[in-house]
Amino acid sequence: MTSDRPGPSSPLGRVVMVVPTYDEADNLAWIVGRLRTARPDVHILVVDDNSPDGTGKIADELAAADDAVRVLHRTEKGGLGAAYKHGFRVALDEGYDVIGEMDADGSHQPEQLHLLLDALRDADLVIGSRWIPGGSVVNWPFRRELLSRGGNFYVRTLLGVSVRDATAGYRLFRRTALETIDLASVESTGYVFQTDMVTRCLRLGLRVREVPIEFVERVRGDSKMNGQVALESLRRVTAWGVRERWQQVTARDGRR
Repeated sequence: MTSDRPGPSSPLGRVVMVVPTYDEADNLAWIVGRLRTARPDVHILVVDDNSPDGTGKIADELAAADDAVRVLHRTEKGGLGAAYKHGFRVALDEGYDVIGEMDADGSHQPEQLHLLLDALRDADLVIGSRWIPGGSVVNWPFRRELLSRGGNFYVRTLLGVSVRDATAGYRLFRRTALETIDLASVESTGYVFQTDMVTRCLRLGLRVREVPIEFVERVRGDSKMNGQVALESLRRVTAWGVRERWQQVTARDGRR
């Protein structure tokens, strides 16, 4: 049987980076400018969750000055995953061939986007990874690094996935990958959306690659990650793992 997925030598086509924002007024113009300089061929879709600090207005000004920038305004802070799902749906409807994820705070460096684009030529999903050889983090306290490494170890152990950085947010999807996943079936709205998406890709037999990046901690504004967010992600991953193990046990018993 032949596959209709693009092969390694296929051109990537039209690329858009989805950038969710909430209170990123100090960072948005800076990161958009860097991305437009690093990759003038890449479009940007800002998804703002009604930021009270005026981020949405700044995004509108950027879009008015540059046809490669577009803004989606959401009415409330609905979670990272919900913002990405909205942006992905619009990007798919507009015919983009490659749809990416990127933080607005500068932690994901636009100057490294070429690494992900190159790797996507023989993959369906590429992840910019902190925790493979060559990857690194800058200005993170030891506690934060321990939490991330430990969380990813827990994901690998409980869900049985091989990806080293399943929680990473610097990513590129082929549109065919998102269509195969069926976004309407994805219910994760928070940060656990990242783990959910990579796990779905692997379960469906899609090609997932990791490339090393240097992750730089934000220097302006406040991180949205906190203990409550981490705990919610832990609960969701645990529930998925327990459900999967139970399905494996019942399937094995049914074959006896």
